[in-house]
Amino acid sequence: MERVSRQAQVFILSAPSGGGKSSLARALAENCDRVMTSVSHTTRNIRPGETDGVDYNFVDVDTFERMIAGGDFVEYANVFGQYYGTSREAIVGNLAAGNSVVLDIDWQGAQQIRNSALGQNTLSIFLLPPSITELHRRLVSRAKDSDDVIERRMSKSWDEISHWDGYDFVLINDDLDQTEEQLKTIITATRLRRSQQPDLTEHVRALQSQFEDIS
Repeated sequence: MERVSRQAQVFILSAPSGGGKSSLARALAENCDRVMTSVSHTTRNIRPGETDGVDYNFVDVDTFERMIAGGDFVEYANVFGQYYGTSREAIVGNLAAGNSVVLDIDWQGAQQIRNSALGQNTLSIFLLPPSITELHRRLVSRAKDSDDVIERRMSKSWDEISHWDGYDFVLINDDLDQTEEQLKTIITATRLRRSQQPDLTEHVRALQSQFEDIS
């Protein structure tokens, strides 16, 4: 059983390709206290401008499949013929240290984590695009993929979107800055839950003692 600090949470961000989940995950890690991103493993080729160990941990298929057999992933999936997975060690280490972790993963990975031992410490958020036209524009404008890959990503987008109702929160990502603020609000509200504030009991006891002293 993984040890998890009371205030540490796993925040799942899912969206179709081009939905903004990677940009928002990075923004939350940069701008929120004790929030980290997890660097996923993948078998796809490294793209221009990417750095191994920063954007992804790039490994070959044999290495990835050995990691699957060894139970090294909290979730993994095959997407467009390439493996993607989240390291168990990285997640559990951060949670034990009291750091929440934002995961940029698809609905399959989200389902695996919700059904795992980490599920009780997980909050899931789905990002819907404002329109399919805008989703396509974003995929084209980021200039990372060939026309064939963009077409495949668009054809798969509805499969991803169709799972929106399995998430705790759903946001329409029409404006990146506004969506970031909404995500920060969700994180703050989660941390203010009574179950996430273990010191409250002691504080109330102190208030009771003070009340009795003046009674």
